[in-house]
Amino acid sequence: MSARTPMLGRFRHGYVAPAAVLVAGLLYAPFLWTAYLSLTRYDGLESPAWIGLRNFVKLLDDPALLTSTRNTLIWVAGTMVLPVGLGLLVAVLSYDIKGGAWYRVPFMLPYALSGAGLAMVWSPVLSHDGIANRLLGVDTAFLQVAPHNTLAMLLVWTWQQLGVNTLLFVVGLQSIPKEPIEAARLDGASGWRLFRHVIWPLMRPLTAVVVGLALVASLKTFDIVWVLTQGGPGRNSETLAVTMYRDTFVASDYGYGSAVAVMLTVVTGLASYLYLRRQVR
Repeated sequence: MSARTPMLGRFRHGYVAPAAVLVAGLLYAPFLWTAYLSLTRYDGLESPAWIGLRNFVKLLDDPALLTSTRNTLIWVAGTMVLPVGLGLLVAVLSYDIKGGAWYRVPFMLPYALSGAGLAMVWSPVLSHDGIANRLLGVDTAFLQVAPHNTLAMLLVWTWQQLGVNTLLFVVGLQSIPKEPIEAARLDGASGWRLFRHVIWPLMRPLTAVVVGLALVASLKTFDIVWVLTQGGPGRNSETLAVTMYRDTFVASDYGYGSAVAVMLTVVTGLASYLYLRRQVR
């Protein structure tokens, strides 16, 4: 075994080379091409024309980008409160009771649907003459007025993401050692005090993972918004991902759309880095 170890070490880079080439081809190369296009004027037909940083300067004066940034921040904040917060609540309430797994099943099922499929299910519910208005006896434009349309779509997003967050938190609860909880109960801790001072600190590593995944997912929200409103009316419900798609593939302004894509990538990467760095500390 010891004679084979130096040979394994000598060729260790060769073992990871195929995966590294695949990652570079599928992730890094497209990003570099997008970064190059962001510095050009390109309509998808003629050759890209170099214009430097003009697309990024244009970003600063684009009111649609300001709206999509605001909506994206609403998505991020809402995701932290609703899918993550409610997922933790459902996990805690259903964890230590008889038949708790069956109580969690209804929350898990929507996650099996894609975002586009989920939006198609909710479209007739939230439309102006839809099921929600008829059942409630109101005349509310759930998807026509900002920021109500973003909040309505955030509730749809919560309905889908609640199950997976609940499942992750249940896994975290199952991984907690029994001894600290039993010791705290012997000292008289129960209910909220037990959760706040014992269970919650022990779940912090998993909570960091759940929040991190939710943060990235909310920053790149696209399918639900596009199917339900296509960013409208006008462009008042767009997120950054929808703005990128509209400018690139609808308006055929690949240079400007690539600039939005680069900005979204930088924002997502920076937010993830700052969050993970804080958690490591």
